[in-house]
Amino acid sequence: MPVASTDHTAFVPQALARVRADSPLVQCLTNSVVTGFTANVLLALGASPAMVDIPEEAGPFARVASGVLINLGTPHAEQRSAMVEAARAAGSAGTPWVLDPVAVGALPVRTALARELLRLRPTVIRGNASEIIALAGAGDGGRGVDSSDGVGAAEESARELARAAGCVVAVSGPVDFVTDGVRSARIANGDALLTRVTGGGCALGAVMAAFAAVDEDRFAAVVAAVTTYTVAAELAAKESSGPGSFAVAFLDALAALEEADLGERAALS
Repeated sequence: MPVASTDHTAFVPQALARVRADSPLVQCLTNSVVTGFTANVLLALGASPAMVDIPEEAGPFARVASGVLINLGTPHAEQRSAMVEAARAAGSAGTPWVLDPVAVGALPVRTALARELLRLRPTVIRGNASEIIALAGAGDGGRGVDSSDGVGAAEESARELARAAGCVVAVSGPVDFVTDGVRSARIANGDALLTRVTGGGCALGAVMAAFAAVDEDRFAAVVAAVTTYTVAAELAAKESSGPGSFAVAFLDALAALEEADLGERAALS
């Protein structure tokens, strides 16, 4: 059941307005390469970042955070323990949390960790096509952060994973795909420059956590998060001459994004 093509004129701008009004506190246990960019993306959006990612602090903080991101990009031993601690605490407290299983299936340590975290029932799973196929048990994970599969090839795996895990699954690519196992949506916004900035994909998981924190319909929240993020990328690309200027323009575009821009530019089906 696809999302109605006209729904975005209401729910996407409204979701962004709620994020800006509530300024959700998003705990990020993410990879060391993207920490600063992720925090800046959340601030530009209107959310509040908190990079609390060590054992004995991650769990208690997850209980009071509005949302949690767990990204497996650089999973050193201490952070792995903190991730499991945070996921358990988020689950017991009802805090929505996003799992980004970077390079699952391609490398053994993070694959085992991703499987353990999957059993703790994430609210949202975000990955590229190869990661989603691997986490669903149907592939080997591609080339780390780069996907060797197209989004279309991952759609059925995404639906199966969403139904099995009881969560929303988002597959990132030239056309993003979001499903809760029953409903589905495709978002055809964005710009290729987003793939040439470190953290361009990883920060989206944090944005999903922010939107999930303000909307109990997690499917709608993730669709709104992806749409907001990719429309901002389109606007930023117009002001950019390359990846460096794009990274700055993207933060500015998120901060300046008008609700009318979302209604006019969202390419949802």
